[in-house]
Amino acid sequence: MKLKEKVESILNKQINAEFWSAYLYLSMSAWFQEKGLKGFANWMFVQYQEENTHAIKLYNFVIERQGSVKLQPIGAVPSDWEDIRTLMEDVYKHECLVTEMIYDCIEVAEAEKDRATMSMLQWFVDEQIEEEANTDDIINQLKLIGNDGQAIYLLDKELGSRVFVDSTQSAGA
Repeated sequence: MKLKEKVESILNKQINAEFWSAYLYLSMSAWFQEKGLKGFANWMFVQYQEENTHAIKLYNFVIERQGSVKLQPIGAVPSDWEDIRTLMEDVYKHECLVTEMIYDCIEVAEAEKDRATMSMLQWFVDEQIEEEANTDDIINQLKLIGNDGQAIYLLDKELGSRVFVDSTQSAGA
């Protein structure tokens, strides 16, 4: 069944938002690289990769449902932050915003009685719960650490071990 116009429109908006998120996280990764925090940079680079796969998941869904993908320009993103904690708090705020955007997509799908889109979007709801929790955990660690250089060093090492796994390709995704 072909996507209804309102659903197609909001999914295209979400595709753009996911690519913007990827661009934001790539900028954050570069900021961490400049500060010599390769582990934090790695963690943000993995975020960048994840956001790209989220955009492609939506892109493929629109195509599979006989819709038209309408890619829009990606707006500029910030490139400088006051400190590590401020940056991570911005990540958390952004993830909360993305969650609200996913909820907006669901509301449109519900109004249009588009059960297939609602089902697909549930994956994103579950993903956002994880995204918010992971970021909140790092912020809580940073609150405990404060300005302790050794603790920041250890956290940086820990975050450097994160590897990208394309969760959009897992069973049931």
